[in-house]
Amino acid sequence: MSATATRIRRLAAAAVAVTACGGAILLPPSVSSNDRGGDPAVESVRRMINDQNAVVPSRTVQESALIGASSANTLDILVVGGGATGCGVALDAATRGLRVGLVEREDFSSGTSSRSTKLIHGGVRYLEKAVFNLDYGQLKLVFHALEERKQVIENAPHLCHALPCMTPCFDWFEVVYYWMGLKMYDLVAGRRLLHLSRYYSAQESVELFPTLAREGKDKSLRGTVVYYDGQMNDSRLNVGLACTAALAGAAVLNHAEVVSFLKDEGTKRIIGARIRDNLSGQEFETYAKVVVNAAGPFCDSLRKMANKDAQPMICPSSGVHIVLPDYYSPEGMGLIVPKTKDGRIVFMLPWLGRTLAGTTDSNTSITPLPEPHEDEIQFILDAICDYLNVKVRRADVLSAWSGIRPLAVDPKAESTESISRDHVVSEDYPGLVTITGGKWTTYRSMAEDAVNAAIKSGNLSPRNECITSNLQLIGGDGWEPSFFTVLAQQYVRMKKSYGGKVVPGVMDTATAKHLSHAYGTLAERVAIIAQC
Repeated sequence: MSATATRIRRLAAAAVAVTACGGAILLPPSVSSNDRGGDPAVESVRRMINDQNAVVPSRTVQESALIGASSANTLDILVVGGGATGCGVALDAATRGLRVGLVEREDFSSGTSSRSTKLIHGGVRYLEKAVFNLDYGQLKLVFHALEERKQVIENAPHLCHALPCMTPCFDWFEVVYYWMGLKMYDLVAGRRLLHLSRYYSAQESVELFPTLAREGKDKSLRGTVVYYDGQMNDSRLNVGLACTAALAGAAVLNHAEVVSFLKDEGTKRIIGARIRDNLSGQEFETYAKVVVNAAGPFCDSLRKMANKDAQPMICPSSGVHIVLPDYYSPEGMGLIVPKTKDGRIVFMLPWLGRTLAGTTDSNTSITPLPEPHEDEIQFILDAICDYLNVKVRRADVLSAWSGIRPLAVDPKAESTESISRDHVVSEDYPGLVTITGGKWTTYRSMAEDAVNAAIKSGNLSPRNECITSNLQLIGGDGWEPSFFTVLAQQYVRMKKSYGGKVVPGVMDTATAKHLSHAYGTLAERVAIIAQC
C-alpha cells in the first residue's frame, strides 16, 4: 500500500475533534516513506524534523540563543548569510551535532537565491565546453552537478520536479548535433538520469509546444530534441532549508546584520561577531569558534571587515529574468534558445501559471537591490522571438528582476583565469571561512565543503559525518505527488457566498495542489486553519 493510501486510511480512522474557530484537529503522526531503518544519526535528525508536533522556535527564542552564546559558552559555527548556501551550511553543521547560529541581514532568500532561473541542472553548456576544449575541469563540474541535481529533487520532492526542455533544430546538422550532445548528457548522468532525451519530428514538436515557430532563421523546423533537467521553487526551498536547520537545532535569525567582528586580543583570530537586530535596533555579541562567510555577492565586504587589505574574490555577473503570460509556453514543457548573440543559452520555462524567460550574463556592480536594465530585457525578448509564432511584445512583460551571481576567483590564484562556476572555500583570515561561487544545484555539497573547512579551522568535534545527502527537508518526508488528494478529500475550503456570509466549500483541486507543492506534508496544518 502506498504512503498516501495508508495516510488516507489512517485519517479516516482517526478521531477528529473540531471546535469552533479555536478548535484543533487531532491527527495521527504522518507515515514516513523513509522510516525503514538506517544510520542512527540520520534517523534521529529525521524524527526531529518530521515530528508532527514540532514547531520552528520563535524569533525571540532564536535571538536569545544567539545572545546566550557568550565567550564562556560559544557556538561552534556562526554562519553569516541566509541564502541557499548559508542555510545549507547551518543545516549540515547542525545535523553533525555542532552548535550553530545563522544571521541574515535581510530575509531568507531575499537576494540571489530567489532570483534564479528556477532550474536544477548539470550544465549542458559546460558539457559542450568540456568536449570541445578537452577541459576535464568542466566535465568534472557537470558530473558533480548532475549528482547533486538528483539529490536536491529527492530531498525536497514537493518543491522540485523533472522538467522536459525542448531544443529547436532548423537544419539536419543541428538535429544530429543536439541529439548526440544530449545523449552524452544522459550518459554522463548515468544512474542519476531523470528521463532519457529523445527526438521529435516538426509536427510532434508543434503539438507539444503550440507556440513554436515552424519557420525561423530563414529555415524550416526539422524537429526538436527534448531532454530533462530539474525545476524548483527556489525561495520556498531556501526557506525550507532555514526551517529544517532550526528544527535540527540551529538558531537562525533574519533581519540581523553583522556590524563588526570580535577578535582575540592575542592571536587576532576571529572569535565571534557584533550583531544588530535591524527590527529593534538592539545590538548584541555572539561568540563562535568559527565564522562562516556565506554572504554571496557581499562576501568581500565581510572579508574586508576582517582585513581591510583583503583581495576581492567576487566577480559579479548580472542575471536578468522576465515573466510573460502563460500562452507563451505550454504547461510542463520548457524551450531552449541554444544560440544567442553573446553565446549564452536562454530558457523559456513554465512557472506558476506564467512563463519565465532568461537569463543574461553581463558585468555589474554589487548593489543590495539590483534592477534589470531595459537593454537586458530587450535582449531576452529578441532571443526568443525567432523561435515563436506569436508576436513577442515588450508590453507582455509582466515583471522582471535581476540577480547578482557571485562568480568566484580564488584569492590565492595569480590570474583571473580562475573565474569559475565552481565554488571556492577559503580561510584567508584566521577564524573566518568564506564559501562563494557555485550555483543553486550544488548548494548541498558547497555547504559540506564549508563545514569540513570550519571543523578543521576550529578543531571542532562533530558527532557524525555529513548526512545531508540522505536527509529530506521539512515537508518532504512521506510526500507523494498524489498527496493533494488527501487535502481535497479530508478538508474544506472556506468561501464567501454572494450574500457575504462565509460558508464552507469544496477544496478544489487547484488549491489542494498548490498547498501540497508549497508546504509538502505540512499542507495539512495550513488546511486546518481554514476549518475554523
